[in-house]
Amino acid sequence: MRKQYLAAAIAAFAVSGVALAHEAGDVVLRVGVAHVSPEVSSGKIKVDGHSLSGTKVSDVESNTQLGLTGTYIVAPHFGIEVLAATPFTHKIKVKGVDAALNLPSGTVNGNFGKATHLPPTVSAQYFFLNPKSKFQPYVGLGLNYTIFFNEKLSSKQKENGFHGLDLENSWGLAAQLGADVALTDKLFLNAAVWKIDINTKAKTKNTNAALGTNNTPVKVDVDVDPWVFFFGLGYKF
Repeated sequence: MRKQYLAAAIAAFAVSGVALAHEAGDVVLRVGVAHVSPEVSSGKIKVDGHSLSGTKVSDVESNTQLGLTGTYIVAPHFGIEVLAATPFTHKIKVKGVDAALNLPSGTVNGNFGKATHLPPTVSAQYFFLNPKSKFQPYVGLGLNYTIFFNEKLSSKQKENGFHGLDLENSWGLAAQLGADVALTDKLFLNAAVWKIDINTKAKTKNTNAALGTNNTPVKVDVDVDPWVFFFGLGYKF
């Protein structure tokens, strides 16, 4: 799917015949669709400090929102970009808990809850080609700060005795590949992809006797590490 996305973007770039000049002092705004596709890696779920064998966060589902980037061109080949978006919401799934605690299948496994996040990212960009070229590919490297909020347990997990869900905010590196292609001297198409390092710790508590004593802490370390795909329109001021 990722290869098809990039191929479609490159095909769209090929139809343009207008030169695009990113020059020092320009402000470039891009608005479009941003799709976050996590690549999840999880530690074992810990109950009251004890790791449960075979347990993990199995999935953090993808989500699509409105994306926005703004770049200030500091020199003909160099820019500073800020990535923003409307909040992304992801369902969180777990597996292995039922077997580890000898519970009936489907008691805890499956949908555990959901969380919303904002991923503001600041990147330094390098544009490869002549600033007067119609096709402007670039790479970026920057820093991401992911803010988690509005975390909610599923109704099933509340019935299981869980209460409260918290995901720690995350600092991490972000690498980027993108391209602009001119439609006019001011308007252009843009496609970009980021790989972002997002690491968090999810915490909750449980009052069910099967998971321990009252208010037993439940924790798990999760690497979300999403691919972020963007396609949209840009305008140069």
